[in-house]
Amino acid sequence: MKVLFATTNPAKIKRYADKLKERNIEVVTIKDLGINLKPEETGKNAIENAYIKAKAYYDATKITTIGMDNNLYIEELPEEKQPGTHVRRVNGKELNDDEMIEYYCNLVNEYGGKLTAKWVYGMVIYDGKEPKEYSWNKSHFYFVNKPCKKRNPGYPLDSMSIMPESNKYFVELTEEDKNKNKENCKKDDVIDFIVNNI
Repeated sequence: MKVLFATTNPAKIKRYADKLKERNIEVVTIKDLGINLKPEETGKNAIENAYIKAKAYYDATKITTIGMDNNLYIEELPEEKQPGTHVRRVNGKELNDDEMIEYYCNLVNEYGGKLTAKWVYGMVIYDGKEPKEYSWNKSHFYFVNKPCKKRNPGYPLDSMSIMPESNKYFVELTEEDKNKNKENCKKDDVIDFIVNNI
């Protein structure tokens, strides 16, 4: 079985492709197919944006497509400064990984050196019929203003995110650290959702 992952983010692809391969599902990417499509992500939340991406790429390829998006909420920020669906898009500009780290470090500095954050994820599988939706979150972590030198391409904020249980940057977490965090066990739930809905 072949499924298209509607993302150019290498970290997102890597996160799921190997596990899906174990379940006899081959993940192809936008890059693999040489598609140059940029659907406008006008959704109000992660699920709506995931659907926009999944439908646009399915319509272009007729391959069952996974769309995924994530929203970021930071407790200490006022509503008008919440990244929400625009984690990379700031003041109309799409930030690269380094620019994201710089922007969010400046925010942390502006609000006292440490911010409490939560990611909300949305995934939609679309095959031209009824879309299948799944949502989960990763909460209770902190942004700090001194980023780790180690980078996770596609997930730059992992270099300035600290997991409270281990007091380590996300980019430095071992598999053992990740398994201690119950929310990371959701990865298997996400794989099950994909396998059961394609």
